[in-house]
Amino acid sequence: MIERKITNSKVLVTGVAGFIGSNLANDLLLNDNQVIGLDSFITGKRENIASILEHPNFTFVEGDIRDREICDHVCNGVDYVLHQAALGSVPRSIEDPFKTNDININGFLTMLISARDAKVKSFVYATSSSVYGTEKRLPKVEEQIGDPLSPYAITKSVNEQYAKVFGGLYGVKTIGLRYFNVFGAQQDPDGAYAAAIPKFIRQFVRHESPIIHGDGTQSRDFTYIDNVIQANNLAAISTNPDAHNEVFNVAFGESTNLDELVQLLQELLVKFDPEIANVEIKYGPERVGDVRHSLASIVKSTTLLGYKPEQDLRTGLETAIAWYWENLH
Repeated sequence: MIERKITNSKVLVTGVAGFIGSNLANDLLLNDNQVIGLDSFITGKRENIASILEHPNFTFVEGDIRDREICDHVCNGVDYVLHQAALGSVPRSIEDPFKTNDININGFLTMLISARDAKVKSFVYATSSSVYGTEKRLPKVEEQIGDPLSPYAITKSVNEQYAKVFGGLYGVKTIGLRYFNVFGAQQDPDGAYAAAIPKFIRQFVRHESPIIHGDGTQSRDFTYIDNVIQANNLAAISTNPDAHNEVFNVAFGESTNLDELVQLLQELLVKFDPEIANVEIKYGPERVGDVRHSLASIVKSTTLLGYKPEQDLRTGLETAIAWYWENLH
């Protein structure tokens, strides 16, 4: 089967200095694309794009997605927009709902308007499994969402509605990708809002006890970064009219609870440092706003986009851990 990728095109990646954005940019450059990267460094890190800054097909623009002039500039002449820029983290949105709303909704709308005016071929954007909120049925199906449990979830839900309206009113081809707990190389292990996997890895490497928030039975559909890259490529170049102005789950389609995750991390890290076997796992209070169980149906993604995730949790963790081991020492 011929792999369907964006090739020989001009692509804008917003949030390019973030974990997902930087991985997307690397992949696009490997496939003979011109890449425009936009980032404000509110959460993105310069070191994530250090290796591509001098690449002849990469142009970096430092700027904010809330700045209309900047958005117009970076969208000019672009074929595809892969919009990853956002202020992530449920806990951060609970602490500062205004800033999360401002960046994730006003910034999204500004970028969407600029993409519309530039007449881009497609606008692919990152949304989140957090939009499922109070919906308890598993697996999560795109058309069945509950009430949001955090300001962050609200912003992603509003993004989806704006994208659909812009598709209907202005003919912009939008596709939203609901990411489920993405992990992989270059994901930040530091700070109060670090994702679970890189944070746990760093703690193990330092012989510190990972702290599971809750009883460890809460579950997630952990998704390796390569699967996310595949989905973005497929969405951008999709010619299936049934996929346009829709949202899709991007996940592996398997559920793992946090106890299982930590045990697997410990098992894989012991190969690098036998002492990690002695690190004790601890438990803390559940975090407000967290969805308890998350498992995606990927039927719609598979059927309409041709999405076929190839990296499961264990395979992805083996690759990610090797990267972290090298970079955390």
